[in-house]
Amino acid sequence: MSSLIEKSLTEIHSLLIAGEVTAVEAVKACLDQIEKTEPKIKALLAKDGENALKLAEEMDKQGPDASKPLWGVPVVIKDVLATKDITTTCGSKILENFVPFYDATSVAKLKEAGAIIIAKANMDEFAMGSTTENSAYQTTCNPCDLSRVPGGSSGGSGATIAAGQCFAALGTDTGGSIRLPASFCGCVGVKPTYGRVSRYGMIAYGSSLDQIGPMTRTVEDSARILNVIAGHDKRDSTSVNCEVPNYIEALAERTDLSGLTIGLPEEYWGEGLSEEVSEACKNAIKKAEELGAKTVPVKLSMTEYAIATYYIIAMAEASSNLSRFDGIRYGHRSKDADELIDLYTKSRTEAFGDEVQRRIIIGTYVLSAGYYDAYYCKAAQIRRLMRNDFEKAFESCDLIAGPACPTTAFPVGELTADPLQMYLMDIFTISLNLVGMPGMSLPVGIGKDTNMPVGLQLMAPAFGETTMLQAANVLEKNLPDFSKPQKF
Repeated sequence: MSSLIEKSLTEIHSLLIAGEVTAVEAVKACLDQIEKTEPKIKALLAKDGENALKLAEEMDKQGPDASKPLWGVPVVIKDVLATKDITTTCGSKILENFVPFYDATSVAKLKEAGAIIIAKANMDEFAMGSTTENSAYQTTCNPCDLSRVPGGSSGGSGATIAAGQCFAALGTDTGGSIRLPASFCGCVGVKPTYGRVSRYGMIAYGSSLDQIGPMTRTVEDSARILNVIAGHDKRDSTSVNCEVPNYIEALAERTDLSGLTIGLPEEYWGEGLSEEVSEACKNAIKKAEELGAKTVPVKLSMTEYAIATYYIIAMAEASSNLSRFDGIRYGHRSKDADELIDLYTKSRTEAFGDEVQRRIIIGTYVLSAGYYDAYYCKAAQIRRLMRNDFEKAFESCDLIAGPACPTTAFPVGELTADPLQMYLMDIFTISLNLVGMPGMSLPVGIGKDTNMPVGLQLMAPAFGETTMLQAANVLEKNLPDFSKPQKF
């Protein structure tokens, strides 16, 4: 890995603005790293190197623009977000040749801030998966150990950061899809509050759960990206119209954790949690206490219902959202159909993968007459109780902490034959999507048994990103150095 690509986003931006590095040099460094690592990692789908270099040359001619917080910085976008003139497949064959004529709001904001889009990241098809093994195109490998998964569904975004192919990536989080790959790949991943970042231009999976967020090497880098993409968007009716704090300036306001109370839910620290993950996370909690934080036990009694509740709501919304891909209005059209119903059936059967078909069928079932009240309505009621649970817990603490995942990254193929076991990997992350609150995964160590990264999850009340990022930034700067393994 070249010295240039080892820089954080903040460091490379400072060099670019100072004129010590040109935008072309930054883009070439990333493209060289992609050429070197991509054959083994397979983190990317569409690459846009030629246009990225042309844009970088034009930007260099005009000179650095200090008013743009991402001027000249190469970034990668998860393939679920629309990118003008760049193929956007959502990891599915049904959108294999789809080239949007517009940018998603979050992508447009990155461009306005001076970022250069160099590629689209691989993902589980329609963001349905926990390992990026459900992509219709390729399985992404974890840069820390090529035999292991990078997490999902933003596994391509996590892997491209860990492999040094770019300085930041956008992911999306419906049930932990930013935090899980961040934990597995040893990078920082932030899921903002629902409504904080516009979802306009995002291909929907679960509309009441989806959220866009940054994946980076440092907390400060994530704060810088969130500063750019957060804010109200009138084109997204779920976007919240409230003031966005300056997250970068807020980081400088806290140098320790004094006065901060961290809640530790017993439901996150018991049965099913691997010993190496528990040890690394507890060491980070101990460091937080040394830095002045007070820890208190909190109760999240509805956690045991989270998996069932999440998969009923998510699959119901997926079956509704994906009905538009019928071979007529959008997506692949079968060439072997004789009449209308046959066209629907063959188009969707040919182009949707097994996991997508499984979730559509289950979602259609729970929404069907006679079962809607028994499943979907009951899940919606439990979702309300879960939010009450979190709100009560936050009466006694500022943040809640726990592992991002019960284990470190596991071998490719280990859980593909057992969907239920795969769903359980999201046990610590899905609750936040159901209640709409923000969370993030911070690398806190290396597991002693697997030699793979471990992520600590920090959770905050709605729109409490500032406190969450401040605490993570302090912890990051004070945790012992640990070298992340790389095998490429």
